[in-house]
Amino acid sequence: MASPLWPYVTSGIPDDRFEQLPGIPLTKREIRVLLLSQLRLRPDAVLWDIGAGTGTIPVEVGLRCPLGKVYAIERDEEVASLIRRNCDRFGVKTVEVVEGSAPECLSELTDAPDCVCVEGGRSVKAILQAAWSYLLPGGRIVAIATNLETLYAISECLASLQVRNVEVVQSVINRLENRGIHQVFAALDPMFIVSGEKGE
Repeated sequence: MASPLWPYVTSGIPDDRFEQLPGIPLTKREIRVLLLSQLRLRPDAVLWDIGAGTGTIPVEVGLRCPLGKVYAIERDEEVASLIRRNCDRFGVKTVEVVEGSAPECLSELTDAPDCVCVEGGRSVKAILQAAWSYLLPGGRIVAIATNLETLYAISECLASLQVRNVEVVQSVINRLENRGIHQVFAALDPMFIVSGEKGE
């Protein structure tokens, strides 16, 4: 599905194409591309994006999977409104924004996921355990960690759930930026992307 703002079939929409709010997380373009590759989406994928933030993942998935459905879960009303605006900017119609706190609100979702992306949340273990119980057999689960403590909690939880084919990727990305009269490479904050799948 093409959008006038991004008429390409490749992922990696530039960050500045999205409406943003101060202090609201935005999954950077390069991280997004890595994350999307770990989801292994099909055209009719059902994705639960938990802690959807600015809505970059729902927009990208909505454009890639026109036959699918994305549930963008966000507890903050203002941030949920931001996700809706970004979906409207790109003409994405397959995203349903769910205002609520995970894992409690997950029981309200009507379509079981074959992909789950955990981008945030207060209790990552409880969220992962609840999402796993809804994930369809053969489905994929992907979680982001920005610090060692969260990485450990995710890894421990996935081990207890007996997640198969677990992969951990750490991003080390630099962007060329103009600073005064010089061009310098500026590092993005490193992130861990943890992924795995549920047995059939």
